[in-house]
Amino acid sequence: MALGMVLALAGCADPHAYKPGVPAEYKRLPDRVEINSVPFFRGKAYQSAPFALASMLSVHGVQTTPGLLEKPLKLPGAEDKLDQSMPNLAREYGFVVYPVDHQFPDLLAQVSAGYPVLVRFNDGSLWWKEQRYGVLVGFNQNKRTVLIYTGLGRLTVSFEEFTSDWNSAGNWAVLVQSPRQLPSPVDRERWLKAASDLAQAGQEQAAGEAVKAINNAR
Repeated sequence: MALGMVLALAGCADPHAYKPGVPAEYKRLPDRVEINSVPFFRGKAYQSAPFALASMLSVHGVQTTPGLLEKPLKLPGAEDKLDQSMPNLAREYGFVVYPVDHQFPDLLAQVSAGYPVLVRFNDGSLWWKEQRYGVLVGFNQNKRTVLIYTGLGRLTVSFEEFTSDWNSAGNWAVLVQSPRQLPSPVDRERWLKAASDLAQAGQEQAAGEAVKAINNAR
């Protein structure tokens, strides 16, 4: 009886325990996470990129809207360069743009640490899809769903659907961090490369703070 009680309590502590087929990287994550500090902007489908970036910048206290970001992102007309123009614009505000690993559990790990992830994914029907940008702000392991903010609403999709749409759009995902705000986990070389990109954008002081942050974490 005592052994049975111990096993029952262990199962309550970890709902994935004793469930075959659950990868170890998922077992290390919480069952459910939702970041409530991310502002939500509603707009048109074509505004997905400025919407997503406005949400990421607003988390850090930048007063902006998707409409104010369209001109510096050269929209409409430069949609094919958004994966470059969005990070460049974030750096102009003094933020580190850190690429996340190209594995789905790595995205969930950053969300679990409290960091929203800027992602690109294909959205649409089986016959026609278009690239969109959104902010990954939550997940539910029991339901196997993720929560993404898009200009059209709060999108809840399955792990399988999101990974398929994300993979087909090139596995593009980045964090927009203050220079003292290290990702969790963080890759040292990748962070230093992001700091170097920040310095090249003219934000030498912020880049220096980013380098100091990673050195102090050693």
